[in-house]
Amino acid sequence: MLILEYPKCSTCKKAIKFLKDNNIDFTDRDIVKNNPTVKELKNWISKSGKDIKKFYNTSGMKYRELRLKEKLEKMTDEEKIELLSTDGMLVKRPLLISEDKILTGFREKEWRELIK
Repeated sequence: MLILEYPKCSTCKKAIKFLKDNNIDFTDRDIVKNNPTVKELKNWISKSGKDIKKFYNTSGMKYRELRLKEKLEKMTDEEKIELLSTDGMLVKRPLLISEDKILTGFREKEWRELIK
């Protein structure tokens, strides 16, 4: 499994603790130093079955600074993914990537389902 996280994020810390407490092997990737590529995002969004907006950190400062709530509505999917790939702080975190599931954010119940 791959977890994309921001080391200073308390939710990301909880997610990593959850993985460690449940003896889940994972690879850790700093979402700011090594943000997702367009190719990765296209693959993950497709695999997840979720709307692209679910991959945006809508509560983040960067999202608000760029006024993306209004702008995203007018953008194509390609433009949304391209923008998302430019800055890891725009991406919802943590992002957990497994063989067949993609989870955005940390909700323990949802993550427990994944490890069953």
